[in-house]
Parts: sequence; C-alpha cells; structure tokens
Amino acid sequence: MRHLEIRQEMISVCNFMVDRGINQGTAGNISVRVAEGFLITPSGVPYPEMVPEDIVTMHIDASHDGVRKPSTEWRFHRDIMEKKPEVGAVIHLHSRYCTSLSMLRREIPAVHYMMAVAGGPTVPCVPYVTWGTQELADLILGALQDRFACLLANHGMVAVGPNLKRAAWLAVEIEALACQYWHALQVGVPYVLPDEEIARVAERFKSYGQGDDGARRIMPSCC
Repeated sequence: MRHLEIRQEMISVCNFMVDRGINQGTAGNISVRVAEGFLITPSGVPYPEMVPEDIVTMHIDASHDGVRKPSTEWRFHRDIMEKKPEVGAVIHLHSRYCTSLSMLRREIPAVHYMMAVAGGPTVPCVPYVTWGTQELADLILGALQDRFACLLANHGMVAVGPNLKRAAWLAVEIEALACQYWHALQVGVPYVLPDEEIARVAERFKSYGQGDDGARRIMPSCC
C-alpha cells in the first residue's frame, strides 16, 4: 500500500490524542501532505478501529481515492495544503480546554512565554460557522496566515506543522496553554506578557536544543 508508514503514523497519533484525553470518539481529523495531495482520516470511523486502508488520499481538486469517504472537514485541510506549502500536516481536535475557551469566544493570550510557539502573541479564535463548510475553511486559513494554531468558536482547535510530529507536539502544547489559562481565570485575571517578550522568546527558540541535527530544536520549552 502506498504511504503505508505515513498511514500507520497518522493512526498512532489519532490514538495517542485519545489516550491522552484531548480528543475522543470520531471527533477531529488529521492530514499529511504527500505527492498526490494529502492523506486524511476518514469520516465517522472510530480511531481505535481505524486501519491503514481507511485513510483517504485526496487531491487538491477535491477528488479522492480509497474505500472510505474523507473527513467532512476536508475543505480546510485542502486549502491549507494548497495555500501554505510550508505546512506538511494539519491536526484538528475537540480538546477539552481549547474547546471550552472557544465556547466563550476567547482567544488564548500570552499568559505564558510558550505562546511564542504558536507563531505570535495569541492563539486567535475564529467566529462560529457550521462545520465542513467553505466559510469555515476560509476563516481558518485567514487565522493561520501568521499563526500555527487557532481556536474554532464552539467547536475546537487546529494546529499545523512542517510534519506530523511537529503538528502533534504543537496541538498538545496549545491545549496545555489553554488549560493553564482556564485554571488561572478561576482565581483572577492573568497577567499577559507584552508582544515584545513573545518576539524575544521566539528568537531564542531558534537556537534552542543541542544543535547537533536540529531535531530537538523544533520542540522548545526552556532550560
């Protein structure tokens, strides 16, 4: 089967997100860029039951191959892959804290320096529109022009990266930031770091890690 290793990795990431408790059931979807266009998870198939043959090959013209129908959210995956060549993988989750904040129509501000990994001083929240529509795809693409993640009002979150490992790592980090922000709000009004500090941190992240092959630099934290 073509792209068997990528298909297996996609299923592993889907199940990892479920096991970690930041996705569930058949919620969310994942895509990975390939020469033909992109691979995307199927519509309505529970992740623990998914096998490599279930992953759908989609083309930029919206045609697809395989025995399954693609995720109903294929439009924003297609548009991101078409318009942002630097993106190699897209993850959409209905994670608990990102979704909770999206129900309040709140962006995530820079309440922690790790916000720098999102590409700017906020994770924006796009307005609510019905899932699976071109209107939603347009809103997501707009929010990701200068960011690597966004919230979808009353829906969930999207994170992108140059590869699936990076996108999955970022999705976990954004959910952690949402959790920290949510808990801080229970006590008071969190202090927000200035934009200049987030820019400074982003610059420092460029040289983070061991510097041997760059592999560890893509997942910064501190120390």
